[in-house]
Formats: sequence, C-alpha cells, structure tokens
Amino acid sequence: MNQIVKFSTCLAIILIVALGGFAQDLHFSQFFNSPLTTNPANTGFIPDGNYRIGVNYRDQWASIPVPYRTMSAFGDFQLFREQLVYGWVGVGGVLLRDAAGSGNLISTKGYASIAYHQLLGESSLLSLGFNAGSAGKRVDITKLTFGDQWNGKFFDSHIPTGEPITQSSVNYFDLQAGMNYAYFPTDNIYVNAGFSVQHINTPRETFYAGNNEVPRRYIGFLNASLKASDKVILNPAAYYATQVGAHEFMLGANVAYNLSGDGAQQLYGGIYYRGNDAAIFLVGYQLNNIKMMFNYDITTSGLSAANNRRGAYEIGVVYTGLYTNRAFSNAKRATICPSF
Repeated sequence: MNQIVKFSTCLAIILIVALGGFAQDLHFSQFFNSPLTTNPANTGFIPDGNYRIGVNYRDQWASIPVPYRTMSAFGDFQLFREQLVYGWVGVGGVLLRDAAGSGNLISTKGYASIAYHQLLGESSLLSLGFNAGSAGKRVDITKLTFGDQWNGKFFDSHIPTGEPITQSSVNYFDLQAGMNYAYFPTDNIYVNAGFSVQHINTPRETFYAGNNEVPRRYIGFLNASLKASDKVILNPAAYYATQVGAHEFMLGANVAYNLSGDGAQQLYGGIYYRGNDAAIFLVGYQLNNIKMMFNYDITTSGLSAANNRRGAYEIGVVYTGLYTNRAFSNAKRATICPSF
C-alpha cells in the first residue's frame, strides 16, 4: 500500500505540473545524439561530416500502465563551404513528439534551425545558432480524474470536477539560441563546450485560465574526443540543464573501439550518471556512416521503490555523410574530430 501511495503521489505531481503550464521539457539521455534539441548552434556543426540525419526514441517508466514515450527526427547540413574560406552556414530542422500518461498528454514540436560557424585560426571554431518553430500540446480530459472526484473508495469520473480547465489544446511560437566553442589542437584531441537558452520568448502554455508562461531553460555541456590509440577513442561528456528550479546534471563517458582496423566498424560502450535520478548504461555499434546506440536508465532516486528501478530505455540512430566534392581550401575543415 505504501508503494501505491508513493507512486500515485508521483503521478499526481506530474499531472499537475503538465496541466499547470510549468512542465519540464522533453529530454534524451543521449543528448549528444540529439544535437539540435541540445543547442541550435549544433546545426551544421558536424565534426566528422557535412550532413547528418537522425532519429531518437525514448520509452520511460515502462512499469506503469501507460509509459511516457518521446520521439524525434532531425536533419542538418552545411552550406557555403566553398564560398566562405574561414567558415560555413548550417541549416536544419527537428520534429519532436511526446505521449505522456493516462491522460494522453501529447506534445508536438517542430523547429527550423540556422547557425554560423567561424574558424578562429587553425585550431578552434566559434558557432552561433538560432531555432524557431511551433509547439503544441493537447490532452484528453475525459481520461483524467481529479481530487474532487474521490467518492471515498475510488476516483469516479462521473462526479463533476471543479478544476478550471478551459481548453484541451494549446499552440505557441517558440524560440531558442545558443553558442558553441570547439578546440582541436591536434588530430587526436577535440574539445567542445556550448551554452543555450530555450524558450527565450517565454510563450504561454496552459490548459487553465490565466497567463502561465513556459520558463526559460538553460543548457550547458562539455564533451571531448581523445584518441588513445589506433583502437580506442575516449568520449567523456558533461551536461547541465536548469528550468524553474529543476536541475539536471549528467556526467560520464563512452569508448569507441575499432573493430575492423580501418574504422568502418566500431563498438561503443559507456556509463553515465544523472544526478539524483539514474545510472545510464550505453552500448552502440557503427557501420560505415551509420551509428546506432542503445541505453538503459536504472532509477536511483526515491521513485525506484515504485517503478522497481525500471527507468527508461532509449535508442538513437544517426547517419553522417560527406559531400562528393570536398576540395576545401583548408584541410582542417574536412574533419575536426579524431577518427580511426
């Protein structure tokens, strides 16, 4: 009974936050495989290629009757590589969809992104990017029950509720901005740091009467690729996000192992930790231009008593390509990331 009470309380909090307009944003444990949602300055910032497309899928809390599922698809590519000697432009777009809980709370978002990347000498790069688009949410109110519908034994949907819900859907314009800095002093070392602000325009998002706004979300990250040998590349990373008093911090690393000798086949393994939330175990495989990664989040917070530590699993697939004609005036521009 105690576990049921804890679990019901967690679900109630999530529902109140979602309907009240201060919902936390969608996120992926594989933030490095969701570049355009992490930072719009990542648009066209492709260290080992010229264009890429990718998909992400996250299934969270599978132990409850209605899991939370998040999906995204993105693509970006580089422009004016030949015309701009010391820089280039990146353009792209991303689509997201999230289905949450028994109320079938659906979030759908679509953004277009643009970024400019400027080389600073031979060993560093500065990037500035923006994205803008439309976001919407809808909920099936008929599937929800509230505290004033408790009849003493169970929640009865036939009892009228006094909740002041005025609409079942909401749409708004959304705007993000970010910047990145990359440092690559040798062919074996690559370091990248970035900072972004989401919901710059603090749009209105609520199913209730009033003028509740989506608060700004601030994201910072630091990652690196360090070539230890012709067989091993180490990829450490850190990620931090904060929004309306909620904080998310991740720290960890994955290792790429050269299976084929020429880098055409690579095996990945890694571990990350999200503070006060989950331990994240990752495996992956790369065949030529296609990289596939799978991770499982094991809950370490107090919620583990309710979900039996069954946190989430996530799949990320990214295809990275090179343009046919790569006659760059600066060889550093061909690739700025350690490779086999």
